[in-house]
Amino acid sequence: MKIRALANTGIELSCVGLGEMPLSLSTRPDEAQAISVVHAAVDAGMTWIDTADVYCADHRDIGHGERLVTTALKAMGDSGKDIVIATKGGLERPGGNWTVNGHPDHLHSACAASLRSLETDCITWYQLHATNPKVHFTESVGALARLQEEGKIQHVGLSNVGVAEIQAAREIVNVVSVQNRCNPFDRDSFNSGVVAFCTRENIAFLPHSPVGGHKGHIRTPEDSVLCAVGARHGISPYQVCIAWLLALSPKMLPIPGASRIESARSSAAAAATSLTQRDMEDLARAFPTV
Repeated sequence: MKIRALANTGIELSCVGLGEMPLSLSTRPDEAQAISVVHAAVDAGMTWIDTADVYCADHRDIGHGERLVTTALKAMGDSGKDIVIATKGGLERPGGNWTVNGHPDHLHSACAASLRSLETDCITWYQLHATNPKVHFTESVGALARLQEEGKIQHVGLSNVGVAEIQAAREIVNVVSVQNRCNPFDRDSFNSGVVAFCTRENIAFLPHSPVGGHKGHIRTPEDSVLCAVGARHGISPYQVCIAWLLALSPKMLPIPGASRIESARSSAAAAATSLTQRDMEDLARAFPTV
């Protein structure tokens, strides 16, 4: 699989990573199948996995995704040792709901729990999961900067942010990535200038839900343009979504989720598709990004 850099970190990653969330929510597959999906993704060329402490069923299950990935990679022996794990903190799951908590105290305790779940003394790549309207954004980012100074995390990323937040965070800490929802139907990060900013400033952009997300993905196989482009290349419309994102910026690192082996392999294979000028023109008309 093609390789892309994680900003200025010296870390090189497969251009497509595995989104772990579907393997840990209440609708998750059993552990054996989940582990087989992780193994399939790595075997297909993915060298990094995106997870979070709140990828779980509810508050009693915090850290499920992190523990799952750790278990799956340990089972692979040497081939699992070099896989990069990106995780996140800043949300909670009371009763299975999703709530924001960007308070520095919470981020410090969440990071400590993630260190235990990942069985490490330093997390390679830690992301602020969301902005908290009740906590000043710079306080949340400052907490991550302190965790970095303490040697508990190596690199800092942001999630669900706009350009203003990225700029404010960069005054405090080196931001290596931004993770926002982005796909042909959800193009806010293009229209708001986030993708252009990341591309210009050498910040990795991680489009989550790149084929439409848990609910939105049903639109993808129904779209005539995605299907037509896919037919020209002998690939699925889902694979077209991933190839399209990769073609729009050299800083793109899509993280399609998967709960089946076939989905992980299909997403990895999408990285090999080179869309033509005609493809890109057809897609631009259907899904304008400016």
